[in-house]
Order: sequence, then C-alpha cells, then structure tokens
Amino acid sequence: MVRLVLVGPPGAGKGTQAAVLSEQLAVPHISTGDLFRANIDNGTPLGQEAKSYLDGGELVPDKVTNEMVRQRLSESDAREGFMLDGFPRTTPQADVLSGILAENGMELTAVLQFDVPEEELVRRLLERGRSDDTEEVIRRRLAVYNSETAPLLEYYRNKLITIDALGTVEEITSRALEALRTRA
Repeated sequence: MVRLVLVGPPGAGKGTQAAVLSEQLAVPHISTGDLFRANIDNGTPLGQEAKSYLDGGELVPDKVTNEMVRQRLSESDAREGFMLDGFPRTTPQADVLSGILAENGMELTAVLQFDVPEEELVRRLLERGRSDDTEEVIRRRLAVYNSETAPLLEYYRNKLITIDALGTVEEITSRALEALRTRA
C-alpha cells in the first residue's frame, strides 16, 4: 500500500511519471485537473462551482479543490493507496490533506519531488511549442512554482524523496521505484 504526493515544476515530467508509476504500483493517479474535468463533466455541484471560476478565468478556490480531493480519497479504489498529482500545492492545502488522511486513518508514504535544473525545464517547455510558452512566461511560471512549493518541501521534509528527473522515462521511473523500495 502506497500513498504518494508528486511534486515537480512544469516540464519535470511529473504527469508522465505519474501515469507510469500508477500502473507499476497499482494505485490510482489522482490529478486536480482530472478531478476538475470529472466533476464538471458529471455536473456535480462542486463541478458547477469550479466551472464558474474557470469560465471567468479565475483559479478554483482551495475550498472547492479540497472538497473534491476529500471526496475522491474516500472512494474505494483510493482506500488501498493513491498518487496525488497537483495537490497539495501550498502548505494550507497540505494541512487539509493531513486532516483528510487522519480522518480516514491513513498516512502518506512519501512525497516524490522530481528535480530538474531550471535551464533544462525552460528547454523542455520551449520544445513543446505551445504558443503561450514563451521563455518569459515559462520563467514566470517557474518562479511562481518555486515560491509556492518551497514551503511545501519544508513541510514534508520528513517524507520527502528527491528524484533526479534527468534521463529517459524508464531511468527516472526506476530511480523513483528504487527510492520507494529503500524507504519502505
């Protein structure tokens, strides 16, 4: 049974690793983006609330995101383990997650931080070729990530495992699985 939080800047390959690790570890990959889409597509009250913010170009407030995560972690497939991607992003969200886990008699196994040098992140994101991915925009996004996430890394210092995220998908997956094995 493994309960993980994945942390990494845009371009670190977190989504790719989440998909591969989820399959290897046989636990659901729970991303906030997927939660938003599922709730919106299913027309849930939380989905309708999230959609109203997103349609207005605003961020979905923590209280909505927190409740979506709370509901998802109570589902049967997450009882035996899960991998959270994109949540928590801030220490207040980490406090909420701690509360959710405590309510359900669960504990995090580890927090995997995918580490990539900034210049490599910029290169990867520019290569994606998205029209909104200019170097200036990318560096701003990385700065926001660093300022929001640095406190999170301190919060989880006792659970944190840093993974060198340079190399092939297979090499990075192998490092992550080995780190989890040695932690267990």
